[in-house]
Amino acid sequence: MESKVLTFCRLTPRLSLMENDHNPTTVSLADFRAHTLTGVVQHEIERMILSGELKPGQRLNEKAVADKLSVSRGPVREACRALAELGLVYLIPQRGVFIQRVTRDDAIEVYDLRAGLTALAASLLAPMLTKDMATQLDQYVDEMQDAAEKGDFSRFDPLNLEFHDYIVRSTGNSRLIKLYRGFVKEFHLFRVHGLVQRGALLQSNEEHREIVNALKVQDANLSYETSFSHVSKGKERMLMALDGMTKSGAETDRQKVSDKIA
Repeated sequence: MESKVLTFCRLTPRLSLMENDHNPTTVSLADFRAHTLTGVVQHEIERMILSGELKPGQRLNEKAVADKLSVSRGPVREACRALAELGLVYLIPQRGVFIQRVTRDDAIEVYDLRAGLTALAASLLAPMLTKDMATQLDQYVDEMQDAAEKGDFSRFDPLNLEFHDYIVRSTGNSRLIKLYRGFVKEFHLFRVHGLVQRGALLQSNEEHREIVNALKVQDANLSYETSFSHVSKGKERMLMALDGMTKSGAETDRQKVSDKIA
């Protein structure tokens, strides 16, 4: 059977070690292959974490992942180091790699940081918004609306991520883009909890439409306010979901104790 990773690499149109178009990094073919393989393994582990296939607090079995992807354990270890830098996993010496837990305090910090960055991006983009940009943003919102009405989170989620990334990258501010993308995957761990219900999807997308409307009139202040408000409301939804999970877990623990007593 052909390796899943090799299949992915062959179908990927552009894989390189270029730091940027003007400053290429010279590498050997062996280094390039190792870099590419590690990147693909990292991508797959990210998918497993963000989809919930790997649970918070769960120990990552390097051998199982390596066997699943038909690779050696070396690329898996390298991928885990990169994921640790992104905050998606943490390493405990002599014990292994564990999936990052979702804590209330961490979630609040990440949401507050994202609120500031996305609001700044919206305010920067507003004066320079073009017709093509507005059309693209409308398309994202329309597609998310269809997914939200159907309660299709698996479709809504990547569109949502792309919508916000499009606003940030359209500013052309390279440092802002780097800051935003540096923690967006960690943020995703928390955001999933606040969007799993159909009503939350619809409400979130209504807020997206308000952001786009503010951008269309090229009002920097209004764009800042609507974007900041959207992330703040998302934080409230996420905290309510986390609190509900905590209560649900406590009820389950109490039931287990009750069952033992009975």
